[in-house]
Amino acid sequence: MAAKIKKGDRVVVISGRDKGKSGEVLEVRPAEGRAVVRGVAMIKKHQRQTQSQQGGIISKEGSIDLSNLAIADPKDGKPSRVGFKTLEDGRKVRFAKRSGDLIDA
Repeated sequence: MAAKIKKGDRVVVISGRDKGKSGEVLEVRPAEGRAVVRGVAMIKKHQRQTQSQQGGIISKEGSIDLSNLAIADPKDGKPSRVGFKTLEDGRKVRFAKRSGDLIDA
């Protein structure tokens, strides 16, 4: 099955403690069914000091389940489902079902 959410996509969180937040997908983990989104699901990590890095408590993005994410519609930024269609030149592209706009331009 083709991936509905890919690295670099703008997504909206549709459920969970970060519901309503949006951001760019930094990483997708298909085997786990999870993704890392910029500014969403922030966690605190205790970092030990090394020669190159300062120690202390740092904030970083945690992963979020793909079922809690929806593609942001290219027209208005609201959550949309993803559909697939084949163009005349034979390319398979994703489109937002909400507006019909192509996601893969």
